[in-house]
Amino acid sequence: MPVVVDVEAPSFEDVIAVARVGAQVELSERALAEIARTRAVVDSLASDTRPHYGVSTGFGALATLHIPPAKRVELQRSLIRSHAAGSGEEVEREVVRALMLLRLSTLATGRTGVRVQTAQAYAALLNAGITPVVHEHGSLGCSGDLAPLAHCALALMGEGPVRDAHGHLSDAAGALAAAGLTPVTLAEKEGLALINGTDGMLGMLVLAIADLRNLLTVADIAAAMSVEGLLGTDRVFAADLQRLRPQHGQAAAAANLRALLAGSAIVASHRGPEDPRVQDAYSLRCAPQVAGAARDTLKHAAAVAQRELAAAIDNPVITTDGRVESNGNFHGAPVAYVLDFLAIAAADVASMSERRTDRFLDVARNHGLPPFLADDPGVDSGYMIAQYTQAAIVSELKRLAAPASVDSIPSSAMQEDHVSMGWAAGRKLRRALDGLTRVLAIELLTAARGIQLRAPLTPAPATGAVIAALQPPGPGADRFLAPEIEAAVAFVRDGGAVRAAESVTGPLEVP
Repeated sequence: MPVVVDVEAPSFEDVIAVARVGAQVELSERALAEIARTRAVVDSLASDTRPHYGVSTGFGALATLHIPPAKRVELQRSLIRSHAAGSGEEVEREVVRALMLLRLSTLATGRTGVRVQTAQAYAALLNAGITPVVHEHGSLGCSGDLAPLAHCALALMGEGPVRDAHGHLSDAAGALAAAGLTPVTLAEKEGLALINGTDGMLGMLVLAIADLRNLLTVADIAAAMSVEGLLGTDRVFAADLQRLRPQHGQAAAAANLRALLAGSAIVASHRGPEDPRVQDAYSLRCAPQVAGAARDTLKHAAAVAQRELAAAIDNPVITTDGRVESNGNFHGAPVAYVLDFLAIAAADVASMSERRTDRFLDVARNHGLPPFLADDPGVDSGYMIAQYTQAAIVSELKRLAAPASVDSIPSSAMQEDHVSMGWAAGRKLRRALDGLTRVLAIELLTAARGIQLRAPLTPAPATGAVIAALQPPGPGADRFLAPEIEAAVAFVRDGGAVRAAESVTGPLEVP
């Protein structure tokens, strides 16, 4: 079924389906009618002697310059060519497709004044699997993601490099022709309408929310496995203790830990007065407090994203009563802030995960396990350097947690004198989530080895199911670890850890 793009907001699921699965899109009849209705407003202004921004003027600091009717098609074409000024590495296909869907969603509201055929051509570009080449650098997050969106508009015009549905690099004219599509000649206002929005940073936020919903659940699974392998207690996760601090995310994480550790023979083996330890280290005992805070941050970010999905971001906009008004809704601050908040949460969850891993490797703290979980310590190094990898990533995540949104640099001859840097916040969050995925994968491997070394004691059915699905080779002489780590990374990223746990527990609490 195609994703129907309507005047109402798309869902998170719609964005993921188009961005990651390659779902087709279809403009609703209601959207087409609204686009046609408001395009008539723009057409009525085309011959007006008074200046109208985006229709008969220059852009940004050049907004005071009047453009005669004979040059207005050239004005739109020049806008796109000049703004398609990105540089650096290619942005991932899923980000570009999310960006394009969200721009199409704004066009569908009818607030931008584009023609029906332009919106339909944009949808056709998505449906043909043609992905414009967008570069890493170029957006200040205000007036929206100008350069990334301009590279997409350039492809709609039949210019610039693209990748076809098979990922092959091509020129846009050739790719459009091969797909049976005709390049668009932009009319008044359409250049601005195609590039003025927060679609890039919002697309990255929606993708990050989907990833973190998985990763924060994996963090609970990894914490439960570490509690088992390090002979920790589950008493601190009791529901009545959690109610003393009524934070929603904390309660959900603790509920997951209780479900994951239910029936653990390892935990039961040292439960009772014979256990001399008063309490576990913070990285075990406070796992739901940290993961829970991250969950609450994610919930806030999702609320911001949901509101932004319902937004019609362009400048100027055509209001519902037919006025053409300038505005500042393109400023990316709301999205930039939560992208930064999530990078902070990712860094902290990863930091706690690394501390649990390190405890497994230290004979002074791992309660009877061999040094570094090695088979023949001295000859074998076990997971010593896997923890180094974790530590290196965690250190980088702390640097990536420095907020982009507190920075601003003036542009456009001081007309655009405060910007959000939301695109940069999105880019570094994607890198942070990749790092968190790797850190959690290494904790899963380490905890699995620790649990295996507790035999003949057996883990909880849920954590045992995760180990069985992960398929670690088990204790033994040192092996080439990098492939095992990458396999664990894939296991985490594609949801394998959560599926394995839920095969026993039923649905876990997902942020």
